[in-house]
Amino acid sequence: MAEISSNSTKRTARIAAIPVAHAGRRAMGAGKRMLGGDSAELLADAQMKTAEQIFRTLGNLKGGAMKFGQALSIFEAALPEDMSAPYRESLTKLQDSAPPMSAENVEKQMVANLGSKWRDKFMSFDDTPTAAASIGQVHKAVWHDGREVAVKIQYPGAAGAIMADLTQLARMGRMFGAALPGMDVKAIVAELKLRVAEELDYMHESKAQRKFAVAFDGHADYFIPHVLSASTGVVVTEWVDGKSLARIIETGTPEERNKYGQLYLRFLLCGPSIAGLMHADPHPGNFRVMPDGRLAVLDFGATAELPDGLPPAMGRLLHVAMLGNSDEVLVGLRDEGFIRPGIELDPQSLLDYLAPFTVPAATATFKHSREWLRELFTKTSDPRNPDWVIGLKINLPPSYLLIHRTWLGSIGVLCQLEAEFSVRDEFERWVPEFVTACAP
Repeated sequence: MAEISSNSTKRTARIAAIPVAHAGRRAMGAGKRMLGGDSAELLADAQMKTAEQIFRTLGNLKGGAMKFGQALSIFEAALPEDMSAPYRESLTKLQDSAPPMSAENVEKQMVANLGSKWRDKFMSFDDTPTAAASIGQVHKAVWHDGREVAVKIQYPGAAGAIMADLTQLARMGRMFGAALPGMDVKAIVAELKLRVAEELDYMHESKAQRKFAVAFDGHADYFIPHVLSASTGVVVTEWVDGKSLARIIETGTPEERNKYGQLYLRFLLCGPSIAGLMHADPHPGNFRVMPDGRLAVLDFGATAELPDGLPPAMGRLLHVAMLGNSDEVLVGLRDEGFIRPGIELDPQSLLDYLAPFTVPAATATFKHSREWLRELFTKTSDPRNPDWVIGLKINLPPSYLLIHRTWLGSIGVLCQLEAEFSVRDEFERWVPEFVTACAP
């Protein structure tokens, strides 16, 4: 597929084909069970084939469908191994690649945003894209002053296609739940809808990137490309050579996994203190390991405005949770608006539910792993577990929406990396009031 299709009927049909095919597989499986087939094996086979179809379709469609697939890919580490292993490679490809748009549409977008003589702004421009993702694609070029640059071009019709996709996907939440057990698809789609407008606004993105680039200019560990030109549909930034963090997940050495896992988390935590912003799109395709060892950070379409840094209440609540004071955690979460008035929760069950956020900082060093995350994920997402309802009773205040999304997503990525380092050290350095709380 060469671009985001403007034919909504065709796009809807391709997405709608997923539940139809899944229903067919379930029906076929029911027939085989009547003939003596193994029920668990047949159900697992149906789930597997549907999951594979989901990610294949989402990747090819781009737009909101692919954006949804990228969101799911962050949490791949939490899925059961027998389900996630066969299409893990497809998920990695989905994070930073997709079929390119046509040369004709590239020309139209460049003319609309940079004028009819747009090529005069470049010494050279590679018409073949180097990367293509959910909203736009990137071309390598040489700016008029001789600098190598990345030119990000938004797909024509991206806004309409993305919103239509997400609306269609939201209607299919039950089917996705059957194919990907434990995923709260409706919550993921709702969050994506809130962020779409910002991510489609390249002027908004360029403003955030400029702020990050200035704040981190000359940093020993990080590189943020400076923005050289920006318009509503095209952004020109400094070029970055490097290897995607997704490749480190695939083939990295233990030393690389540990080093870049720590730098990855540190960047997400230190952004509010250094730049007054949090990078809120934590999937691995947005991070590149450069030849000089620095971690380059890309794609600033989703950011959280935190001019005063991370909320001090985060440090206080983490501290009391790590001390095992469940009653105080319950009170603190009520005070911050995470638990609405009239909602009753068992304090200890609530504390157990928060384990993904508290356990990594409870020891001097912590080894993230798929097994650890799966165990927690299964416990909190299995309706047969009485504590499962806790997630349904917790409210996310608007000021914490992007922080929660980023934090939860980063845990998934760190478990894919299987990184081992001191999470506590990073919290002590960057989370307000956690330092005092953890001091001897």
